[in-house]
Amino acid sequence: MKLGVSSYSFSRYVHEGRMDLFGVIKATAEIGFEGIEFSGFGPDGEGADPIEFAHKVKDACAEAKLTVMSWTIGADFLKGVDEEIARLRGQVDIAAALGAPMMRHDATGGFPGRANGLADYIEALPIVAKGYAGVTEYAATKGVKTMIENHGFFFQDSDRVEALIAKVANRNFGALVDIGNFLCADEEPMRAVKRLAPHAFHVHAKDFHIKPPCADPGDGWFRSRGGVPLRGAIVGHGNVNIPGCLALLEDAGYEGCLSIEFEGMEDNRRALEIGFANLKRYAAGL
Repeated sequence: MKLGVSSYSFSRYVHEGRMDLFGVIKATAEIGFEGIEFSGFGPDGEGADPIEFAHKVKDACAEAKLTVMSWTIGADFLKGVDEEIARLRGQVDIAAALGAPMMRHDATGGFPGRANGLADYIEALPIVAKGYAGVTEYAATKGVKTMIENHGFFFQDSDRVEALIAKVANRNFGALVDIGNFLCADEEPMRAVKRLAPHAFHVHAKDFHIKPPCADPGDGWFRSRGGVPLRGAIVGHGNVNIPGCLALLEDAGYEGCLSIEFEGMEDNRRALEIGFANLKRYAAGL
């Protein structure tokens, strides 16, 4: 598996003004990653023509000998499905300009003012499926595959993601399987990865620290949908069985890319250096 990193993993450096997007590209190559995926362009892309800026980013990646793995963007089909389809088709054009073979975009965070339980998911499913279908049909004409990530609490469980993929029923649409994110929906990662591995177009290696349900543990922690405290971890330092999940992906025939997405409290660069060394060792052991 080709190892990469999400630009999101450097978000603290970027937000503090310690690194721009081109510095992220440089650091990614220096650490030893083979590829990079972009979670938006951040402040550097503000005010620029997005297609022209995408070409500049693509050239910088080529100079650093990095593969552009994916383009990531937010979305919410419950705010207006036809309008979101049109907007996201424009994002497909950016992905194509980047040379990204895949694009991940959100589904929805749910209906405003509702509990957003299973009944709400069932109501939302055909709307979201229409949205993904409209985007991926266009993306196929640009040579870009589209994906849903198990992300955002509402469309996060492996069975919900699998049902959406079946509903869209397009070979150009699949899953970005985030190994750690299943914990946010209180789902055991090994079981969830096994379910979604046959649908995986791309994979995130993410780790979390887990605490038993307890009082507020303080800064840096958040709670799963069921109230379990979680905190982002360096790959290999948390509770997720990453080697086991990688073995399940290999058993399913997955041969795509594997990206670290880090969102912990540690220094971004040092966390990624340690995580990369661990992930490289895990992948070599398959």
